[in-house]
Amino acid sequence: LPALLGVPLVPGWITPAIPVVLLFLQGFEPGPEAVKAMFALQVEVFIIFLFLGLTGLGDKLVTFIPNSLKSGIIIGAGIAAMMGELKTGGRIDATPISLLIGSIVSAYILFSLSFKHVVETSRFAKMISNFGMIPGLFIAMIVGWAVGEYPLPDIQWGITQPDFGLMMNYLVFNVGMPTMDMFLLAIPTAIIAYVIAFGDILVGFTLCKRVDHLRQDEKIELDVTRVHMVTALRNGLHALLAPWPGLAGPLWTAAHATVAERYALGRKAMDSIYSGGGTFWITGLIAVFILPLVTIFKPVLPIALSLTLVLTAYICIMVGMEELKNSTERGVAGIVAVTLAMPDPKATVYAVVIGLVLYWLIERPNAAQRAKRDLSIIGDNTADIEAGDEHGVAQKS
Repeated sequence: LPALLGVPLVPGWITPAIPVVLLFLQGFEPGPEAVKAMFALQVEVFIIFLFLGLTGLGDKLVTFIPNSLKSGIIIGAGIAAMMGELKTGGRIDATPISLLIGSIVSAYILFSLSFKHVVETSRFAKMISNFGMIPGLFIAMIVGWAVGEYPLPDIQWGITQPDFGLMMNYLVFNVGMPTMDMFLLAIPTAIIAYVIAFGDILVGFTLCKRVDHLRQDEKIELDVTRVHMVTALRNGLHALLAPWPGLAGPLWTAAHATVAERYALGRKAMDSIYSGGGTFWITGLIAVFILPLVTIFKPVLPIALSLTLVLTAYICIMVGMEELKNSTERGVAGIVAVTLAMPDPKATVYAVVIGLVLYWLIERPNAAQRAKRDLSIIGDNTADIEAGDEHGVAQKS
């Protein structure tokens, strides 16, 4: 849907928000009550995206929010994703061999400078690079089966037959509308989900900008309002037809990075970034109905999720650090990132508040002083510090 409506991002879940959503749902009895609560939450996410899209405020947020806060949110989301995988009892702790090998292979293929050089000289390496994280996923699966970290699949043949009748029993049309209390309780979680999704939009746009200048045959149109409207539409459809704790987010970071890397190889590799994202999900839709594929991948789904989160962590930290322009921004962004990565459901809200306070107390006055008098309390590098006087003021020539 996003590709058809002119959004260049590969959509996915609001993955870092899943723990917060599950914590919210734990307050309701499993079954109809939890379904009602999930519907209330997803409708509110729909309303937030729709309101900010219709009013154009979503576009203004991108330019209004301080760069240090935006980058801090991106870096913090990456740190939180990595901490979730590395924690005691996490997936890497439970199955370290397959996941670590898969992560290393995927990262090497996607991000290694040495591998990019090999791609330029080797047709085989270029073919492998076209598959992005998939080779790492396959290697992790084989290793997981070989060392016994994952059970061997029970392969079945045929076409997948979704139980639409069972699904209908859990839609709001049958279980009833949520109460007003459910809508009120869902507001903080919906806001947190939006803040995380906003960070995803920034990451996606940055990944697009990194490759846009490499292709003269197409101009990637980055429209924040359009992303908001399409994401609102997807959440509205999900709420009515398939309420889902992952929500409908604007970006699947690892998949979009894969598409962007292949797009950068030229038109022969990918005709358009829009066709690349659309083909990715059309292929995924077809694969869902191929029963042998479903039964093969079902036991190793945790591998796919873990690799996605590990690669997301790397990309978020890389992009966030790249956007920071000076030491003051890096300091504020670091505090925001650490705060957001705390294992607390309200950490995202705390991070935004702390980021705004630090911007007004520390960064904004410094920015004004630098514009007026070329001052810097802390130089951005050793040369700046050595060139300044005892107060850190740059010497005038």
